Amino acid sequence: MFELPDALLLARVQFAFTISFHFLFPAITIGLASYLAVLEGLWLRTGREHYMDLYRYWIKIFALVFGMGVVSGIVMSYQFGTNWAVFSDKAGPIIGPLMAYEVLTAFFLEAGFLGVMLFGMKRVGKGLHFTATLMVALGTFVSTFWILSVNSWMHTPAGYTMNAAGQFISAGSWLAIIFNPSFPYRLAHTLSAAYLTTAFIVGGVGAWHLLKDSSNPRARLMFSMAMWMAAIFAPLQIILGDMHGINTLEHQPVKVMAMEGHFQSHPDGAPLILFGIPNSAENRVDYAIQIPKASSLILKHDRNAPLAGLDTVPEADRPPVGIVFWAFRVMVGLGLLMAALGGASLWARARGRLYEWKWLHRFALVMGPSGLVAVLAGWVTTEVGRQPWTIHGLMRTVDSASPLAAPAVAASLLAFVLVYFAVFGAGILYILKLMAKPPVLHESPPPNTPERAAGTTPAVAVRPDHLSTD
Repeated sequence: MFELPDALLLARVQFAFTISFHFLFPAITIGLASYLAVLEGLWLRTGREHYMDLYRYWIKIFALVFGMGVVSGIVMSYQFGTNWAVFSDKAGPIIGPLMAYEVLTAFFLEAGFLGVMLFGMKRVGKGLHFTATLMVALGTFVSTFWILSVNSWMHTPAGYTMNAAGQFISAGSWLAIIFNPSFPYRLAHTLSAAYLTTAFIVGGVGAWHLLKDSSNPRARLMFSMAMWMAAIFAPLQIILGDMHGINTLEHQPVKVMAMEGHFQSHPDGAPLILFGIPNSAENRVDYAIQIPKASSLILKHDRNAPLAGLDTVPEADRPPVGIVFWAFRVMVGLGLLMAALGGASLWARARGRLYEWKWLHRFALVMGPSGLVAVLAGWVTTEVGRQPWTIHGLMRTVDSASPLAAPAVAASLLAFVLVYFAVFGAGILYILKLMAKPPVLHESPPPNTPERAAGTTPAVAVRPDHLSTD
C-alpha cells in the first residue's frame, strides 16, 4: 500500500514548487520594466520609431508576465498561514512589517502607474507616460529590496531580540534588521541576475528573428542592446558573485562547505572541486576533478589559507550536499557561458559581423532561457544550503511547520500542481507565441488602447522597414 511522505516534506515540496514558479516571473519583470523605460527614453530623445516599436512589442509580454507574477505571488502568503503557521507566529513581528512595507511602497507604486503605462500612451502626455514607465520600473526594484531584506534576514538575522512569548522582535533598530549582513550582497547579485535574465531572453528572441531575416532593423536593435547588456553584466555578475560568496563564507560557512563539496577540512589550502559525485554516506566526493588550493585562492584570496570542512559540523546541521553542490555548478557554469556569449558579441561587433554570424545567433538562441535556469539554480543553492534552518542558527525547519496531517498537505500540493501547469502553462505558451512574431513597423499597441478600439492600427509595411542597418 502506498504511504504518503510526512507532512513536513510535503509542505517543503509545495513551497519549493510554488516559489520556483513564482520566482521566474519577477526575474523577467524586474529587468523588462527597466528595458521598457530605456526604450521609451531613447524614443523620446531620438524620435526613432524603432524604439517605440520595440516598446510596444515587449510591453504586451511584460503585461502577461507581470500578471502571472502577481497571481503566483499571492500563493506564497497563503502558505505562510497554512503550512508554516509556527514560523509565521514566531517571526511575524519581524517579517510582517517588512512585507507590509513592500505592499505600501512597491505594490501601490506599481498598481498606481501600471494602467497608465499599459493603456495611457494616447490618453496622457508623453512625459507623464514616461514617468509611469519609470515608476513601474522603480516599483519592481523597491519590491525586490523588501523581499530580499526579509529573506536575507532569515539567512543572517540581526537587530532582533526575543519576547516572553518566544517571538522574534526588533531590538530597537529596524535599520539593523533591514540592512542585515548578507542583504547588500544578495540584493546586488539578484538584481544583476534579473537584468541578465531579461537580456538573454531579449537576445534570444532577437537572434531567432535574425536567423529568419537578418535585415529586420528592429530585430537587429533588440539583439544589439541585449548583447551590450550581456557583455557588461555577465562579468559584473561574476564579481558580485565572488563578493557574495566571501560574505556567505563569513556568515554561513556550512553552506559554502556544501557548495564546494568540502567534506574534509584543509589546513593548508583547499582544492576547487570542478566536478564529482558527492557521497554523504562516506563523507567524500567520488571521481573528483579538482584544482589544488584554488578554492582557498578564490574564497580567501590566499592559496594556502585553511578552510574548514563538513567534518567540523554535526550531521544534523548539514544541508543536503548533493543538491547544493550541483545547483551551484549549474549556476556558475551558465554564468561562464553568459560571459562567453558577451565576449563573442564584442568580437563580432568589432569585426562588423554582429548581424551576420549565424553561429552567434544560434548560441544566443540556445542561451535565451539560461538566465531563468541560472536564477533557479542560485535560489536552490541559497535556500537548500541554509537547511536545516528556517532562520539560520535560530529556528529549524522542522520546528516551523504547521501541525497538519499529510493528506491535507498532499491535497493542496496536488491542486497547486494541476492549476499551475494548466494556467501558467497556457500563459507561457501564449508568451512564446508573441515572441515568435517578428517586431514590425508600427507595432500594434496593447489591447484596449484607443488605436485598437478604433481599429486604426497602421498597416504593416514590409520592405521600407528594412532600410535601416542598426
